Amino acid sequence: MITLNELSNLSKSCTCGNRHYEITIEDINISYNALNEAVTYIKNKEFQKVAIVADQITFQVAGEKLASLLVEGKVNSEVVIIQPNELDDVIADEISLIEAMLGISQDTNVVIAVGTGTIHDIARFASFKMGKPFISVPTAPSVDGFNSMGAPVVIKGFKLTYQMHSPIAIFADLSILQEAPKELIAAGFGDMIGKYTSLADWKFSHLIGGESYCPLSARLTYEALDDCVKYVDQISDADEEGIKILIQALIQSGLAMLLVGHSSPASGGEHHLSHYWEMEFLKQGRAQVLHGAKVAVSAQLILEVYKNKVLTLISNKHRLENLDAKNKDMLHKVIEKQTEVEAIIHSLPDPESLSLLVQKVGGAGSPGELGIHTELVQNSLLEGHTLRNRYTMLKFWNEHVGTHHYA
Repeated sequence: MITLNELSNLSKSCTCGNRHYEITIEDINISYNALNEAVTYIKNKEFQKVAIVADQITFQVAGEKLASLLVEGKVNSEVVIIQPNELDDVIADEISLIEAMLGISQDTNVVIAVGTGTIHDIARFASFKMGKPFISVPTAPSVDGFNSMGAPVVIKGFKLTYQMHSPIAIFADLSILQEAPKELIAAGFGDMIGKYTSLADWKFSHLIGGESYCPLSARLTYEALDDCVKYVDQISDADEEGIKILIQALIQSGLAMLLVGHSSPASGGEHHLSHYWEMEFLKQGRAQVLHGAKVAVSAQLILEVYKNKVLTLISNKHRLENLDAKNKDMLHKVIEKQTEVEAIIHSLPDPESLSLLVQKVGGAGSPGELGIHTELVQNSLLEGHTLRNRYTMLKFWNEHVGTHHYA
């Protein structure tokens, strides 16, 4: 994994011409002694009072031990337990956000997120709104958002991502991460596998939609993805090497997002489908599915569309030129950049190979395994691109081909 100093130096020498955001993370500690190191860091920062934000499970897994270590270190602390909803899900929604902000005292100096992605989103949002820094303590290598600025939260049933702030430090305890349930480890791997399509969409959005693009951020993301694929067997075994590689990859993906100040390096069409499914589950009152598990499946669906449908269209210049385009400017750009777009799609793996990788770590290989039925899949392919203002290949397909070509 790239170090903070290396990232700072590479950022200064990057020639992309875009604004690079300052990385304000002071320490990233991945070790078997990370919780103790977290207490040492807190004491060195002279924080007088800390708030541990966790759910019932993550408090038992790591929060309780951290609270005990803080007592030993003579650091005042309070605990805020985010309660699950009626489906026994902890959701980053209005209720949980208010619950966190009501539980964090005004005289608290720093908030510690002890948990996985949802707890981090809640703590990130609440701490930012209350003007307090936060520290990340992951309890499973399940998502790449531990150290990002973005907080995806559900407001009135709609999934929105707000740019808040990154943690000032990350303390990932390997002894805790190795004991994480297999489905959470598979979810982390699934979140990383989705970078194949997110990176392709980012490049396409840059070429066609004019979105800013940073080769350094893209490279960091791809290197993290490549490490996960290379060490898939070790990750599947949940041994020390595999878990360390996975958490490092997830954190490096987060650093790549921090560098550019948005999630495009790690979130494309595959995430739009995942967010669409999550919102539909909320409407139906159904228990949620792990984010990374959804991304692993949605990335396979996106690959099928890009490799089998979009590529066929892009490769037929005569058909492109005769489309009844809803967005003529974008169509003209695609025709102009035909060769580059074809190269982007050709560089992607086949959905079958992705499915094998995901199944190797114990993840789902199809939407049905996650309880996502065919009609919801079809609707998400038609409407998922509307959830974010990014010109993905999914958006291009829907704008120019129509709604009846997914069957």
